[in-house]
Amino acid sequence: MRVLIITDKLDFGGAEMYFCKLENHLQDSNITFHFAAGNGQLYGRIKNKQRFHELSRTNHIQNIKKLVKIVLEKKIDLIHANSLRMVLYCICVRKISTIKFKIVYTKHNVTILENKSRRAFAYLINKCVERVITVSDFEKNSLIEAEVKENKITTVYNGVDLNQFGFSQKKKGEFFKVGLLARLSEEKNHELFIRIADKLRDIPHFEFYIAGDGPRKQKIKSMIETCNLSHKIKLVGAVNRPEEFIKNIDILLLTSYREVFPMVILEAMAVGASVIAIDRGGIKEAIIDKETGFLIRRHSADEFCRMILKIESDESLKYKLIENARRKVEEEFSLDKMVENTLREYRMCLK
Repeated sequence: MRVLIITDKLDFGGAEMYFCKLENHLQDSNITFHFAAGNGQLYGRIKNKQRFHELSRTNHIQNIKKLVKIVLEKKIDLIHANSLRMVLYCICVRKISTIKFKIVYTKHNVTILENKSRRAFAYLINKCVERVITVSDFEKNSLIEAEVKENKITTVYNGVDLNQFGFSQKKKGEFFKVGLLARLSEEKNHELFIRIADKLRDIPHFEFYIAGDGPRKQKIKSMIETCNLSHKIKLVGAVNRPEEFIKNIDILLLTSYREVFPMVILEAMAVGASVIAIDRGGIKEAIIDKETGFLIRRHSADEFCRMILKIESDESLKYKLIENARRKVEEEFSLDKMVENTLREYRMCLK
């Protein structure tokens, strides 16, 4: 069996990190794996460079020609596409090469086609894709509602490398650190994080940290300065080792307007940071309210503040949440489980 796994580019992002995990950890004596993606910051994490094929980040025709060549030369049986654009590439490659390889699609985000026409999206998937992997049951149910065939869809949770994100029980320190790790873009709602810090500005031992990079960096910096919070909120910038950032904070907040299933909450649960998250997408599949963290129903700075103060003032509650969260990640969201379940999908597709 020969499997080609493809994604758009190797920039920092959920689909790209997922691709790297598969590239690093997929092993099966009966399967030869090949990989293809546009270049980016994550290229250094690719381990099997002899089986990695670089795609253009802009030239779609060139990419399709290259994929046709790979499919023919390597006798590919299955392509695992990690974006809808890659699915469209696969459809073109299958037509040009006349090789009837199978297509597996992992759906990481809401696509442009879905926003324009869910009916057209469902038709394309039902007609051309053999298996669909969703990263949460929330997304699986959303696809079923859109009339994608239920028997095509399986949820495989994005897994945490429990060695990289090792558990550490934090001792109470001089400062209580609240953090947000997310791309600096509109949907992540950094404004809410800043409002939360503003409401807690008078508590001297509270510190706030924003990690990440993105198009709204200057706007977020300006908001912090306008609110006179430069002494209270620190912009950390892009982080190459998210585990180090998360290990150094007490609480991770997730304030987004929309989410599918953010990896950062699993990483926080793994290392021993408390999590307070807005209840969106599939987040409640990991955060069980009052058991593995706290869920907030609406974008209320007051509600977030109340939960932050509750955790900060109650050590026994904090440790209960942390221990339950780590146990849940070990049992349901490990990298080993993700790899095992992905291999199962390949085998099922090629029976």
